[in-house]
Amino acid sequence: MDILVATAKLAEGTVRKAVGSKAHTIVLDIDIAAFITPRRLLEALKDQQLQKHYDIIFVPGLVSGDFSRVAEELGTKIYLGPKHAYDLGYVLDFVGKIEFSTKVPACELLADVRKKLALEKVEQLEASCEPLMWIKDLKLGGGSRMKILAEIVDATGMETTALEKKILTFVHRGADMIDLGASLNATPEDVERTIRTARKVTTLPISIDTLENALLTCAIETGVDLVLSLNSSNLDEIGPLAALAEVPVVIIPDNSEGLDSLVKNIKKTKEMGIRKIIADPVLDPIGHGIASSIVRYYEFHKLFPEIPVFFGAGNVTELLDVDSHGVNATLCGIAAEVGASILFTPEYSYKAQGSIRELKVASQMMILATERQSSPKDLGIDLIELKEKRRRTDAVMPSEFRKAKERRMWKIDPAGSVRIGIMPDEERTSKGLIVAEHETSAIVGTNAKAVLDTLIDMQLVSTLEHAGYLGRELKKAEIALKLNRSYAQDDEF
Repeated sequence: MDILVATAKLAEGTVRKAVGSKAHTIVLDIDIAAFITPRRLLEALKDQQLQKHYDIIFVPGLVSGDFSRVAEELGTKIYLGPKHAYDLGYVLDFVGKIEFSTKVPACELLADVRKKLALEKVEQLEASCEPLMWIKDLKLGGGSRMKILAEIVDATGMETTALEKKILTFVHRGADMIDLGASLNATPEDVERTIRTARKVTTLPISIDTLENALLTCAIETGVDLVLSLNSSNLDEIGPLAALAEVPVVIIPDNSEGLDSLVKNIKKTKEMGIRKIIADPVLDPIGHGIASSIVRYYEFHKLFPEIPVFFGAGNVTELLDVDSHGVNATLCGIAAEVGASILFTPEYSYKAQGSIRELKVASQMMILATERQSSPKDLGIDLIELKEKRRRTDAVMPSEFRKAKERRMWKIDPAGSVRIGIMPDEERTSKGLIVAEHETSAIVGTNAKAVLDTLIDMQLVSTLEHAGYLGRELKKAEIALKLNRSYAQDDEF
């Protein structure tokens, strides 16, 4: 297939290096590739006497013109290439494998395609595996994806409306199961109400997290799908009830005891006739024995590969002042290697917000990596949020320049001031909203450009200085929404 890539003078070197022998290159007599228009492309093809017929012509992904008439006149297909020239080599590898677009840059199209294919593969692997256990319609272990159990801390103490909203939020973020945490002063009536509330808003499996026998008894009688944290302190009373109700249980070691205690409690659980047993060797926080606890997980899985394993990732993320997505991905990789079936997170503190989604994506990455027998990279899905896989081309220092200086004085815009804030979407199903309030009007939008354009169209900005300031602040607000951060006008981001 004959392919032509159109570019401009400043990007010529980068384009030729990226393209190599995969395509031909035409360089238009303009500096900026994004300024290529249909007319300029057609004139360049004629001027350079390129009589060869090309099956595909790629124009830069940032061009804004309609190239359909040129494509018709030339009898070829013209598509948007990537936004950045260094991605051309990667894009050209997909020629003949996918249909490129005249509206969506190739880099964005390929990201969507690769993600779609990756998620379809996850679904195929999930559908074809034989699990170690079922909880309702949910597979655990046996090559299935690790499932996310999201705890609602103090669920029994929440008002019904707030609890319903929290459950729906966790479902939207990707939870596979919902764990209802019982407060210290919870009553059996609180537990029953909480479980019934959860049943109204979700069909996902519901678990209860408490060591109190009266609360566990109520939960089993109410029809909970999973009981957490049984050991010798409550097995004698709760075990027979769980066996009779055929409720899956999570077994833990006795307090401050290790693997031998866990094995002993599991043996006792089996003797009670409980068939669905999940083991929690207990992941300790960093600084409190995390290394030995990981060894404990590894040794347990070697001894009992047929028993699903519970992995408390939240024990680490909640007690570590580090951005959670990298921590969760690493913990998920460790969990996969020690045979974990359930990843547990409360997503309680502000710094751990997003852990449900992060663990969900990481669990998808791990099942794909396991199937490929590779490291979890170049899978089509990732958790790269602040850093980047490929660096864009840096600027070159001009031979002549003027050093920038801030003005000392600030003049108030005669059109008035604008107060900026954000309204995050707690369920993270959308980006959230930017709110810009002028004394005469309020503008709400999802991105900085739309809000600033509207302010200008409404003549609420009258000076270049004010427009520049608002552009900076609105973009900070947009980035804050994207990264799920707070925003305060004029504060450093």
